[in-house]
Amino acid sequence: MPNILLADDHDLVRDTIAAYLEASGEFKVLTAPNLDTALEKMGGLDAIDLLILDYNMPGMNGLDGLDRAHKAFPAVKLALMSGVANREVANAAMTRGANGFIPKSLTAASMVNAIRFVLSGERYFPFDFAAPEAPTARDEAFADLSDREMQTLEQLCIGLSNKEIARNLGIQEVTVKLHVKNLLAKLGVSNRTQAALLAKERQLF
Repeated sequence: MPNILLADDHDLVRDTIAAYLEASGEFKVLTAPNLDTALEKMGGLDAIDLLILDYNMPGMNGLDGLDRAHKAFPAVKLALMSGVANREVANAAMTRGANGFIPKSLTAASMVNAIRFVLSGERYFPFDFAAPEAPTARDEAFADLSDREMQTLEQLCIGLSNKEIARNLGIQEVTVKLHVKNLLAKLGVSNRTQAALLAKERQLF
């Protein structure tokens, strides 16, 4: 079974994606909260087949972190993961040795397929990956959220349920459901996890 090391500084993002991957029954997933810890684990007892690095986390310094990892472990497959990096960044990563670029907006099934593709020796770059204008569109979407929707999004980012959010904000649970539905539509995402991923990447909270 291939060993994957997933490095991301946001606990919710890291744990959710790791759970998705392990649920497939195809991979063993190790995690790290930053680049330095990931590189330390790379030298451990578990031989890593694929290192997945979040573009926006401590130690990365843009694509410099990718260069560090590739230089230190040239035989290990590398993938860059991001929710906001544009096509130019993705292309640069591939040029500098990445075997794949994985948008965080992928569904769980698509992410598993992308990782299978990279582990098989192919290079993964999604054909429908957004053009450079996409980050601007996302900024506009966040700006369009109401104050209450932003409060709800902040609660989603720490993994709270609708019931917990309702209690914290002093509103009815049915109202929380409406806020969640509206903010998902405005952000153009299909579920609360994707909304939290985007908010984390934009460092909103």
